[in-house]
Amino acid sequence: MAWDFSTEPEFEEKLAWIRGFVRDEIIPLETLHLDPVAFDRATVPLKEEVKSRGLWAAHLPPDLGGQGLGQVKLGLIHEILGQCVYAPTIFGNNAPDSGNAELLALGGNEEQQRRWMRPLLDGRLRSAFSMTEPGAGADPTLLTTRAERDGDDYVINGHKWFTSNGSVADFLIVMAVTNPDGSARRRASMFVVPADTPGVHVLRDVPTMAHPAEHTGRPGGHAEILYRDVRVPAANLIGNEGDGFALAQQRLGPGRIHHCMRWLGQSKRAFDMLCERALSRHTHGSLLSDKQLIQDWIASSAAEMTAARLMTLQAAWKMDTGGVASALTDIAMIKFYGASVLYNVIDRAIQVHGSLGYTTDLPLESMYRHARAARIYDGPDEVHKVTVARRILRDYQPRDVPTEHVPTRGAAAKEKFAWLLDSAAMGS
Repeated sequence: MAWDFSTEPEFEEKLAWIRGFVRDEIIPLETLHLDPVAFDRATVPLKEEVKSRGLWAAHLPPDLGGQGLGQVKLGLIHEILGQCVYAPTIFGNNAPDSGNAELLALGGNEEQQRRWMRPLLDGRLRSAFSMTEPGAGADPTLLTTRAERDGDDYVINGHKWFTSNGSVADFLIVMAVTNPDGSARRRASMFVVPADTPGVHVLRDVPTMAHPAEHTGRPGGHAEILYRDVRVPAANLIGNEGDGFALAQQRLGPGRIHHCMRWLGQSKRAFDMLCERALSRHTHGSLLSDKQLIQDWIASSAAEMTAARLMTLQAAWKMDTGGVASALTDIAMIKFYGASVLYNVIDRAIQVHGSLGYTTDLPLESMYRHARAARIYDGPDEVHKVTVARRILRDYQPRDVPTEHVPTRGAAAKEKFAWLLDSAAMGS
């Protein structure tokens, strides 16, 4: 099987422009992140520039306003955007909006796409994805939020948290159980719920390591929400009843590739800082770059990032050529491996900078706090490792060994080395 990650010269020119744009125009805006009004104002002309270049919402097919680039090219774009947490927003492919747009493109009907998806793509609406519950995180088959049919409506009741952008969204995509007696993967469905629907109670943005204080009213928060007798039209059902799990898988597959490529961009930024510091800092008689331990960190980081990049592009290529199903094992592998690479490289970069790396004078401490979440969201590492192992073991069979007259391992060893035991006994 030949994997081909090459792109045509015209696309390489676009990547070169994106690199310069992120470096010169977007990264400097990080200093405005504590002032959301000023930040939003500063990003308006940047978004228009992206649109004029034909790079806005590149994750969707052309007939839905995207560029139809495929996962390999999208991955290469996200690798650059990952250098700055705000860059995807300026390119119209930030989570959760990009994933929700893909979900509506995949399962939504024409009216749902007109009413919700296209304004989302234009940046006129914000969305949230409301699936995780306090008792159902890594295992969505344990969801308890219910959506019961009542005439021409569904009535939703439940408790969600970590609903990304839930406190600022114009509408939410809610996953709820419609058939509690169905099979594990056919119990749940998805619904579009306007945020101003009676019964939608946003309790708070959950404080996290990345955002220690509540910051309700700003993008990026993870809201805790109660749904109490929330009534929505049956027309807001996405796809058919029972499609929720399948839609979630289709949504999360590409999203994990994009996450992993953004992590590589973030890793590369930390790696650049590590190397520059090593060549600049003189201590204990020599530059840090002359210390073998620092050289080991640099070599290990470069190898890990290269491996993660090739693994991720391979998963993207498989998805482009064979669909999501053909890349499921690869997607699970890059999720846990890419998260560990991100964490390790940033950790080394902080260590090389010493106490300076621990301060907010550099972006490393913020990158470090965000990186810790990568091992949890979109499924914790342990779940993905189990998935990989189970899928690999499907291709193997237990060895058929006759058990009659075969001594146990201990007995066989004792028989084989009886002479040695006897010699030892005589010697004693």
